[in-house]
Amino acid sequence: MDDAYFMGQALQEARHAFDIGEVPVGAVIVLHNRIIARAHNLTETLNDVTAHAEMQAFTSAANTLGGKYLIDCTLYVTLEPCMMCAGAAFWTQISRIVFGADDPKRGFSSLQKQILHPKTEITGEVRANESKELLRSFFSKKR
Repeated sequence: MDDAYFMGQALQEARHAFDIGEVPVGAVIVLHNRIIARAHNLTETLNDVTAHAEMQAFTSAANTLGGKYLIDCTLYVTLEPCMMCAGAAFWTQISRIVFGADDPKRGFSSLQKQILHPKTEITGEVRANESKELLRSFFSKKR
């Protein structure tokens, strides 16, 4: 299994979010080629601005592992993490982040890359067109 496969799993989560009226962002966390957490945005459902897909996935993965550090794990997320989620990623010490669509307005890379843990590797634009199209479709229905 590769980045495209796991991003496909994150896209499934994003579609779940879309179906329930949430901004369609999905995430999975992988350890040793096995998904240990799946999540999607729940900000509307939980009435919580911090309930981003990444935050939900971090909590789920930490519970699965029985500890707060996600060393040797990879986060796959359909949209470039925002500053809040990148800050949380820093504290988890996650080893790698792979994202789909970039977010030039709110993504962490437009702000400052130093927000991530220095050992975290970044891979962007994996299945980006699918991620962008899902977001476009969601917001076109909202407007």
